[in-house]
Amino acid sequence: MDILGKARKLESTIARKLDSAARELMGSGAHEPIEIVNLIVEAVEHEVQSSGRGRRVFPFNRIAVSVLAPSRDARARLEAILEGEPPLHQRIVERLRAARCHVEDVAVGVVYVGRPQKVWPHPDFHVEFYREPPSPLRGFGAQGHVSVATETTEVSSNRIELTVLLGTAEQTTYSLAADRIDLGRSVEVRDRRHRLIRMNHVAFIERGGEVNQSVSRRHAHIAYDSHSGHYRLHDDGSVHGTGVVRNGRTIAVPAGSHGVRLRSGDEVVLGDARVRVTLSS
Repeated sequence: MDILGKARKLESTIARKLDSAARELMGSGAHEPIEIVNLIVEAVEHEVQSSGRGRRVFPFNRIAVSVLAPSRDARARLEAILEGEPPLHQRIVERLRAARCHVEDVAVGVVYVGRPQKVWPHPDFHVEFYREPPSPLRGFGAQGHVSVATETTEVSSNRIELTVLLGTAEQTTYSLAADRIDLGRSVEVRDRRHRLIRMNHVAFIERGGEVNQSVSRRHAHIAYDSHSGHYRLHDDGSVHGTGVVRNGRTIAVPAGSHGVRLRSGDEVVLGDARVRVTLSS
């Protein structure tokens, strides 16, 4: 990493520590919306990597941000900053360029949630990074052109509740509203070079017995179709298979298929693990 990059990281680390110490003395744990936005932008900048010969690159093209908004007032205050001038995606792109980073097409999605998950490293927000082919992402222009898609409202109007019936996950129940929900073993999925390639929303713990071991790290995902208003379950090449139990009958979900539409009361089969689906408007 070059000297400028090291200086930026050191400055950010010192600032966060001073901010934390000051809040402990003041007895305040909540961050203001502008502080949350700045912390999100810093979290993105920390993913910048050196590509050699003084060049720097941001290796992802999709950023999913979950922000804690426990009330309508809290959400309104956050939206005023996230959707204001400059909006979040512009802040992110400007920060990456300021860090002398080559920026490819980047899509930024924001989801507001009522309570944080235990796996969040920060109590006010969580940022997930993905590297996906450009075709599924909206708002992309010609190759090499930076075109940022922004979703600063909840991605879906419906919520899906997933309750773990068999197996041990980070949480017993997950309440989510998103375009895509990843299910698998462990929160973070990394390649052989320890690069982050996926973060599971529903994460079965690594050492949770035989049931958990039957769940692949990249086992399946649930996709929301905004046109039909339906959730569909897809297999991501799991070892022990994916299915849906409905009315006592198991519907297989082969890898590479169009998936199976989920209904309230269905049980999702992930190897030997089971997760109940509850849909609500």
